[in-house]
Amino acid sequence: MRLALIAHDEQKDTLVEFAREYVDTLSKHDLLATGTTGKRLNEETDLTVERKSSGPLGGDMQIGAEVADGDCHGIVFLRDPLTAQPHEPDISALLRICDVHDVPLATNPVSAAYLVEGIDRDVSYQDR
Repeated sequence: MRLALIAHDEQKDTLVEFAREYVDTLSKHDLLATGTTGKRLNEETDLTVERKSSGPLGGDMQIGAEVADGDCHGIVFLRDPLTAQPHEPDISALLRICDVHDVPLATNPVSAAYLVEGIDRDVSYQDR
């Protein structure tokens, strides 16, 4: 399974800590991330993460394209709900494409835990 890990600047520490907590599960999957988030995950965890462009430079859209192509099967996107983002249209498009293609998307640490734990149990709504 191919999973994307994304975090806004104020959430990057939280995502790194989350990845450390779930390293055993996440390491079983192909991982991708936007630029800076991927760099931090590669440097600060035992995970190997394919890096796309930074979110404001098109990374969210690159991951969205993978969702549309059926190549990304779940996304953890820890968003900063209190800070306006200059690339908000790209973020909205990513959320929409996940809904269109029925790809699970977690936007906070609790929903991320449910998503990763569900994947670890091999729960798939597409098989139902």
